[in-house]
Amino acid sequence: MEPDPALVTEVRAALVRAIEASGAWRDDPAWRAAFEAVPRHLFVPYYYVGAGGGYERLWGEDPDPGRRTRWLRGAYADAPLATRLRDGQLISSSSQPSLMARMLVELDVRETDRVLEIGAGTGYNAALLAHRLGDDHVTTVDLDPEITESARRHLAAAGYRPAVVTGDGAAGCPERAPYDRIIVTCTLTSVPRRWLAQCAPGARVLAPLATGLIALTVRDAEHAEGRFLHTPAYFVPLRGGSGRAPLERHVGGLPRRALQNELFRFLLELTGGSLDPHEALALWEREGRPVRERFGVTVRGRYEWAWLDDPEGPYVWPL
Repeated sequence: MEPDPALVTEVRAALVRAIEASGAWRDDPAWRAAFEAVPRHLFVPYYYVGAGGGYERLWGEDPDPGRRTRWLRGAYADAPLATRLRDGQLISSSSQPSLMARMLVELDVRETDRVLEIGAGTGYNAALLAHRLGDDHVTTVDLDPEITESARRHLAAAGYRPAVVTGDGAAGCPERAPYDRIIVTCTLTSVPRRWLAQCAPGARVLAPLATGLIALTVRDAEHAEGRFLHTPAYFVPLRGGSGRAPLERHVGGLPRRALQNELFRFLLELTGGSLDPHEALALWEREGRPVRERFGVTVRGRYEWAWLDDPEGPYVWPL
């Protein structure tokens, strides 16, 4: 059941205007053409919205025309969409388009770059990359074969055929290396070393970590370093690796004003397991409540650490 073409044109144009207004592609306006061309509704044939303490499923084949219209308008809203649930838990989503645009700009691609995406999701982000760079320059990998199969179908329906690989994203995709850029659409607790060996010298890795976005420059297979961007980022965790215990288990006794501060919670996440929360609070206040851009990550051989201001300074924490 095809949606009304006029309505598709209307809502897609509205999404492009919303992203434009956010300033997401101000530094690389070439991404506008990708968002204008790639039909997001083909990548979210159904999704879930919160309803009554649970989820309501909206889909493009609903017999009710009003609900179909609601699905289509939601598909082009500048908002994240829950696309896959398992036992009531979200395992895959389509990110907020303006955040996707911001991340693509920060990826800083050149037209000849080869890009590896960790976390295929719906395939929409891979389609945007393929539109800009060409199918042969884009590889997307996901652990779940159901996710990769549906992403492959969505991409084909939209006219794109990048490489879609089923596998552990933490292992990368060595058979299609080397890569000039790696973009990650799931939250990390550390940077997998195997990615660096698959990167060309000078490659850029952009990944969500501790509610922020880290932008690493890869020097060689043993070394990478970079700072966090100012942008907050919340993604589904990378599956297949080890995760930390929920933050809430460790913050008893901290003042509410601190816990409600998004930047302090970033510091807690970044230093979780290696810095006592009360020490983290003292540090945060002593250092003038530092913003994300003052923090960074260094990978050097077997070691990986986060830092404040200076990778060799007094404030460093192993990841």
